[in-house]
Amino acid sequence: MQLSPPEVAKVIQVIDGDTITVAGGYRVRYIGIDAPEVYPEKEAYGAEAWQANRLLVEGKSVRLERDVFEADRYGRLLRYVYVDDIMVNAELVRQGLAEVKAYPPDIKYQDRLEGLESVAKAVGRGIWTK
Repeated sequence: MQLSPPEVAKVIQVIDGDTITVAGGYRVRYIGIDAPEVYPEKEAYGAEAWQANRLLVEGKSVRLERDVFEADRYGRLLRYVYVDDIMVNAELVRQGLAEVKAYPPDIKYQDRLEGLESVAKAVGRGIWTK
Protein backbone atom coordinates (compact mmCIF):
# COMPACT_ATOMS: atom_id res chain seq x y z
CA MET A 1 0.00 0.00 0.00
CA GLN A 2 1.06 3.57 -0.60
CA LEU A 3 2.15 5.74 2.30
CA SER A 4 -0.78 8.11 1.92
CA PRO A 5 -4.13 7.57 0.20
CA PRO A 6 -4.33 8.71 -3.42
CA GLU A 7 -6.37 11.66 -4.65
CA VAL A 8 -6.86 9.98 -8.03
CA ALA A 9 -7.07 6.21 -8.37
CA LYS A 10 -8.42 3.49 -10.63
CA VAL A 11 -11.44 1.57 -9.35
CA ILE A 12 -10.58 -2.11 -9.23
CA GLN A 13 -13.76 -3.41 -7.56
CA VAL A 14 -17.27 -2.17 -6.90
CA ILE A 15 -18.37 -3.80 -3.67
CA ASP A 16 -21.90 -2.40 -3.45
CA GLY A 17 -23.82 0.83 -3.98
CA ASP A 18 -21.64 2.93 -1.71
CA THR A 19 -18.27 1.16 -1.38
CA ILE A 20 -15.43 0.55 -3.83
CA THR A 21 -11.85 -0.66 -3.82
CA VAL A 22 -9.24 1.42 -5.64
CA ALA A 23 -5.70 0.68 -6.80
CA GLY A 24 -3.36 0.32 -3.87
CA GLY A 25 -5.89 -1.83 -2.03
CA TYR A 26 -7.82 1.05 -0.47
CA ARG A 27 -11.47 0.44 0.32
CA VAL A 28 -13.48 3.65 -0.09
CA ARG A 29 -16.86 4.39 1.52
CA TYR A 30 -18.89 7.19 -0.05
CA ILE A 31 -19.54 10.08 2.34
CA GLY A 32 -23.07 11.26 3.11
CA ILE A 33 -25.06 8.40 1.60
CA ASP A 34 -26.29 4.92 2.41
CA ALA A 35 -27.23 2.55 -0.41
CA PRO A 36 -29.29 -0.61 0.06
CA GLU A 37 -27.14 -3.66 0.83
CA VAL A 38 -26.40 -6.61 -1.45
CA TYR A 39 -24.58 -8.67 1.19
CA PRO A 40 -25.22 -10.56 3.41
CA GLU A 41 -28.86 -10.15 2.32
CA LYS A 42 -30.10 -8.31 -0.74
CA GLU A 43 -32.24 -5.38 0.29
CA ALA A 44 -34.76 -3.79 -2.07
CA TYR A 45 -32.86 -1.84 -4.75
CA GLY A 46 -29.51 -3.18 -3.49
CA ALA A 47 -28.71 -4.84 -6.82
CA GLU A 48 -29.80 -1.72 -8.73
CA ALA A 49 -27.60 0.53 -6.57
CA TRP A 50 -24.62 -1.80 -7.04
CA GLN A 51 -25.18 -1.95 -10.80
CA ALA A 52 -25.54 1.84 -11.09
CA ASN A 53 -22.33 2.30 -9.12
CA ARG A 54 -20.58 -0.21 -11.42
CA LEU A 55 -21.75 1.66 -14.52
CA LEU A 56 -20.47 4.93 -13.08
CA VAL A 57 -17.03 3.91 -11.80
CA GLU A 58 -15.93 0.34 -12.57
CA GLY A 59 -12.47 0.28 -14.16
CA LYS A 60 -12.32 4.07 -14.31
CA SER A 61 -10.02 6.61 -12.73
CA VAL A 62 -11.84 8.54 -10.04
CA ARG A 63 -11.00 11.61 -8.00
CA LEU A 64 -11.30 11.14 -4.24
CA GLU A 65 -12.17 14.15 -2.09
CA ARG A 66 -11.77 13.98 1.67
CA ASP A 67 -13.98 15.92 4.07
CA VAL A 68 -12.94 15.90 7.76
CA PHE A 69 -12.33 12.27 8.74
CA GLU A 70 -9.78 10.15 6.89
CA ALA A 71 -11.44 6.79 7.52
CA ASP A 72 -14.31 5.07 9.32
CA ARG A 73 -14.05 2.57 12.17
CA TYR A 74 -13.67 -0.25 9.61
CA GLY A 75 -10.60 1.37 8.04
CA ARG A 76 -12.39 2.41 4.85
CA LEU A 77 -11.41 5.78 3.41
CA LEU A 78 -14.30 8.26 3.59
CA ARG A 79 -14.55 10.20 0.34
CA TYR A 80 -16.67 12.07 -2.15
CA VAL A 81 -15.98 10.22 -5.39
CA TYR A 82 -15.92 11.87 -8.81
CA VAL A 83 -15.79 10.39 -12.28
CA ASP A 84 -15.20 13.20 -14.76
CA ASP A 85 -17.42 16.02 -13.43
CA ILE A 86 -19.98 13.73 -11.78
CA MET A 87 -20.03 13.37 -8.00
CA VAL A 88 -20.98 9.71 -7.70
CA ASN A 89 -22.38 10.14 -4.18
CA ALA A 90 -24.83 12.76 -5.50
CA GLU A 91 -25.67 10.85 -8.68
CA LEU A 92 -26.74 7.76 -6.73
CA VAL A 93 -29.00 9.91 -4.56
CA ARG A 94 -30.39 11.65 -7.67
CA GLN A 95 -31.23 8.25 -9.18
CA GLY A 96 -33.06 7.25 -5.99
CA LEU A 97 -30.57 4.46 -5.31
CA ALA A 98 -29.16 5.80 -2.04
CA GLU A 99 -30.52 7.78 0.86
CA VAL A 100 -28.76 10.70 2.47
CA LYS A 101 -27.14 9.98 5.83
CA ALA A 102 -25.30 12.70 7.70
CA TYR A 103 -22.21 11.63 9.62
CA PRO A 104 -20.95 14.88 11.18
CA PRO A 105 -18.49 16.44 10.86
CA ASP A 106 -18.31 15.06 7.27
CA ILE A 107 -21.17 17.20 5.94
CA LYS A 108 -19.54 19.49 3.34
CA TYR A 109 -22.14 18.68 0.64
CA GLN A 110 -25.06 17.75 2.91
CA ASP A 111 -27.41 20.45 1.59
CA ARG A 112 -26.74 19.44 -2.02
CA LEU A 113 -27.37 15.77 -1.26
CA GLU A 114 -30.55 16.51 0.70
CA GLY A 115 -31.87 18.63 -2.18
CA LEU A 116 -31.34 15.77 -4.63
CA GLU A 117 -33.02 13.34 -2.25
CA SER A 118 -36.05 15.63 -1.92
CA VAL A 119 -36.51 15.59 -5.69
CA ALA A 120 -36.07 11.80 -5.90
CA LYS A 121 -38.68 11.38 -3.15
CA ALA A 122 -41.08 13.84 -4.78
CA VAL A 123 -41.02 12.01 -8.12
CA GLY A 124 -40.94 8.53 -6.57
CA ARG A 125 -37.61 7.49 -8.07
CA GLY A 126 -35.84 4.23 -7.06
CA ILE A 127 -36.10 3.46 -3.37
CA TRP A 128 -38.69 6.21 -3.11
CA THR A 129 -41.11 4.51 -5.55
CA LYS A 130 -44.63 5.18 -4.38
